[in-house]
Amino acid sequence: MTDLQKPASFPVGGRRLVVYVVWDRRGGVEDFVPFALAGLREHAARVLVVVNGSLSEEGRAKLEPVSDEILVRSNAGFDIWAHKDALDHVGDAIGEFDEVLLTNDTWFGPVRPYGPVFDRMGERAVHFWGMTDHVRQEPNPFTGKGVLPYHLQSFWIAVRREMFLSEAWRRYWAELPEMPTYFDAVLKHEAVFTETFAQDGFTHDVAFPAAEIGTKNPSLYRAEALLDAGCPTLKRRPFLQWPPYLDRHAVVGRWTLEKAAAFGYPMELLWRNAARTIPPKDLNTDAAALEVLPDVDVSYDQERPLRTVVFAHIFYVEMTDEMLDRADTLPGAYDLVVTTSDPERAEGIREALRRRGHDRGEVDVRVVGSNDGRDQSAFLIACRDVLLSGDYDLFVKIHSKKTPQDGFNIGRHFKEQQFLNLLNSPGHTANLVALFQREPGLGMVFPPMIHIGYPTLGRGWSVNKPGAERLCEELGIRVPLDDVSPLAPFGSMYIGRPEALRILIEHPWTYDDFGGAEAYRDGGLAHILERLPVYAAGELGYHVRTVATAEYMSVSHTTLDFLLDEMSATTPGYTYEQIELIRKAGYVGTGSARDFARMYMRVNFPGTGARLRAIMASDSVMGKVARAARKPRTTLRRLLGR
Repeated sequence: MTDLQKPASFPVGGRRLVVYVVWDRRGGVEDFVPFALAGLREHAARVLVVVNGSLSEEGRAKLEPVSDEILVRSNAGFDIWAHKDALDHVGDAIGEFDEVLLTNDTWFGPVRPYGPVFDRMGERAVHFWGMTDHVRQEPNPFTGKGVLPYHLQSFWIAVRREMFLSEAWRRYWAELPEMPTYFDAVLKHEAVFTETFAQDGFTHDVAFPAAEIGTKNPSLYRAEALLDAGCPTLKRRPFLQWPPYLDRHAVVGRWTLEKAAAFGYPMELLWRNAARTIPPKDLNTDAAALEVLPDVDVSYDQERPLRTVVFAHIFYVEMTDEMLDRADTLPGAYDLVVTTSDPERAEGIREALRRRGHDRGEVDVRVVGSNDGRDQSAFLIACRDVLLSGDYDLFVKIHSKKTPQDGFNIGRHFKEQQFLNLLNSPGHTANLVALFQREPGLGMVFPPMIHIGYPTLGRGWSVNKPGAERLCEELGIRVPLDDVSPLAPFGSMYIGRPEALRILIEHPWTYDDFGGAEAYRDGGLAHILERLPVYAAGELGYHVRTVATAEYMSVSHTTLDFLLDEMSATTPGYTYEQIELIRKAGYVGTGSARDFARMYMRVNFPGTGARLRAIMASDSVMGKVARAARKPRTTLRRLLGR
């Protein structure tokens, strides 16, 4: 080892260059980014932000106060090639620094202070160091063979001048291979960077070793322990990872969120980013964002009432009293807007209101221009003026629900599932409203997905996803759509902030858009819109929660537990392995010899069977379903927890 290569500690008064990579699908900058950079500035002589893709003027305005220079490049090669371009951009001026920190926007922070980590690692005489590491694995989980070397995780690599001025460093970046896929980035850089330079004689260290935390990948599996140990960074991965994989490793994101909040991290930054960038059902599951509310008020602040309006679409006049009894569980005053389909029903509703009286606020009974679209069009068209008025902080959307075509038991359960979980009792509803008081970024709440009496499990999108994709593109909604089922208010009853649904409310819908009575079915606009409120709210940075009573959860959870137990009985492995196998096999169909032959070929001869599958998956309806089922639920990236 030459004198140049001997490791040194970070000198007193030393200069640090921070290279921070940002990627945003909208060309903007999420608010957690400037917060992270603001804390890094005091530890850096220069902050260079590299933006992959485009950068809006608003995004630039967020970055300029917390950086010294902004470099915008094409979104190619992930953050690895962004770091390479940044180093090329700095050029020989890199010699002005004692340490270069290569990092990116895949983490939230600082949750704990940066200073103690920089001070502790600065005292160590090493060539490079990381925030966290990943243990050696054999076989390599990405390839199924060979070895995944021990490595420092690439989201935070700090390199001292003895290394970044070396010929080995110059050669590494000069020979960096193209990285068209995420797996290339992992296998051709992250997994080999540490080993490559270690073999060249350079020494390294890690701030929070996996060996001490007690897991192969603490940034995913034990994020809480990292925070307890003083780690300033919280990876985004525990909140966007495929939920069955986290279930396998008993990673409970809710506990991680509580830990971050306890250390004082501004959680609205985390929730806003998560709502805009993570498929909502994944997020709802990973964060355990279901609130089981007690029937005794324990959290409502009477000193901070929210201006509330109830929208009640009433087709069945005989349900008027029942619905208004539910609305009356709201704490404090509320205005009431009732919509109905014709003057006769309107008069019956007015008579019910005169009989019972309503002293909680103003009342407005409206006859809609058309019943096409039912409660959806009534809400978005007939009530549009109220929603856009700015007079209310909160709205409650309910409608008379009987579902007589599905039979008494199923119809009763669906109605009660909606009303009980939203407006069960004065105490329950007060606790629900208190969620909005505590969380300014909370956009809406609604009951969990209906599953008792309905085949929604695995079929939540039904045939509505293509229409949802087209409508999202038209409306500018870029929140990733969930794969199997959307996170949605099935039943179309929910409580929310008008501002959270501005994208849907401001659109100039017409009754003609909804078609006639025959269009009120899956694939029609009303059923598509039923599945979109969460995505519309997320685009504006509002997160959502599902809500339930303890009584309902006792019914729902026991049923789900039994259903999953039965469905898992004939498939080996953990649940995530069972799902992967079933997905690999493809659509089961009716279990005919033809179906089993197709599945056998998919599992055992995926290449040879491709042509056969194409023949078997004809243009028939079953063929279309089979092709939809063949779409992979996960990539290896999600499965491996990277």
